[in-house]
Amino acid sequence: MIRRSVLRYALSGAIWILSTVSGFVAGAGSKIDHQISGSFSIESQWFPESAAYPDQRGHATGFVMEPEIYLDSIEGWSFILAPFLRYDSADLHRTHADLREAYLLLFGDVGNDEWELRLGIDRVFWGVAESRHLVNIVNQIDLVEHPYKELKLGQPMAHLTWSGDWGMAELFGLTYHRPRTFPGRSGRLRLPLVVDNDQVSYESAAKQWHMDLAARYSHSFGLFDIGISAFDGTSREPFLFPGTDFTGAPILAPHYEQIRQVGLDTQMTAGSWLFKLEAIQRLDARDRLGRKVDYTASVFGGEYTFYSVLGSTVDISLLGEWNYDGRGHNATNVFQKDLFLAARFALNDVQSTEILASVLGDADNSSRILAFELNRRLSDQWSLNLEAIAFLDIDPADISYEIRRDSFIDLNLIYNF
Repeated sequence: MIRRSVLRYALSGAIWILSTVSGFVAGAGSKIDHQISGSFSIESQWFPESAAYPDQRGHATGFVMEPEIYLDSIEGWSFILAPFLRYDSADLHRTHADLREAYLLLFGDVGNDEWELRLGIDRVFWGVAESRHLVNIVNQIDLVEHPYKELKLGQPMAHLTWSGDWGMAELFGLTYHRPRTFPGRSGRLRLPLVVDNDQVSYESAAKQWHMDLAARYSHSFGLFDIGISAFDGTSREPFLFPGTDFTGAPILAPHYEQIRQVGLDTQMTAGSWLFKLEAIQRLDARDRLGRKVDYTASVFGGEYTFYSVLGSTVDISLLGEWNYDGRGHNATNVFQKDLFLAARFALNDVQSTEILASVLGDADNSSRILAFELNRRLSDQWSLNLEAIAFLDIDPADISYEIRRDSFIDLNLIYNF
């Protein structure tokens, strides 16, 4: 079953957005162009090692539906509806629905400048790095989808963009906080205790209805692309307090603080080289011990691409990034002092085959996380995604120790329409 609270959010959001757009369309009285697209995928996920905790499954199958409806009018508006539905045979909490996008887009010109206003539910991406997106704070992470890819839940918002030769300025009013998703008792890649989102709490008296604010300015200066951002509101990362459920069994209860964050992301393009930097300063956050701290974090590195290797169509990119978190061993993530190395192979063939292999290693201990991903188009509609992640020699002091037995292989067969 899909969790009732999540389904209720998705359905009520869709009904509200559709009713708003229907009234807008009726008032506009103009011809509306429409397009329906999306994907349907079948997934099989296998965990070769025995589980670390009771009730966990070693294999799961399921499917994902991601349709998208696009409406467009010559009157100066468009609308996108992109729901998401996953079914997972092993973990009830991974079976979930969401509105990834459901927003009305208004746009126009003022002199030489352009403006856009998005009202509804949307996903926003900020950042340039490969291994971690520090500045990307607007949307909540959909953690049950993937432990490291930072796939995002839809976020209710009003998003105003103003752009011109001087750059782009964006303002966000974020009207509702989405709790992070977590695996259930039978799911893998989880903590020793299950996180119970029914016991979520907030520092703000307004709870999930606190009005969060964000802003970003971005511009290109010669070789440089630069973004400066700010956020003031409810943290997307919870601190997990110990508690009990209605049966008295121990659980973890998520608590969300009020934080402030300023961020910088920049990329320099110099021929075949890309140099990347993301850095933040976050105030009033918590560390792994639950203490309130102000801290800085950064990820910086480079990428070099060899084009048409040995006269072939193959391009090979080599990547290296250094991750730092000022909280050190008390950081709430695996990136406190880690080196990321990767190689990307783009075959540039008819099947658009791409391969990415990487390793994330801790500078203070023996912990290593290996990853491999293959994407290949099988036909005009069908494609294949194969991914494997291995946790090697994880140190007991490392935050990844709790999922040390959860190396996995994931196979997805995807139909695009």
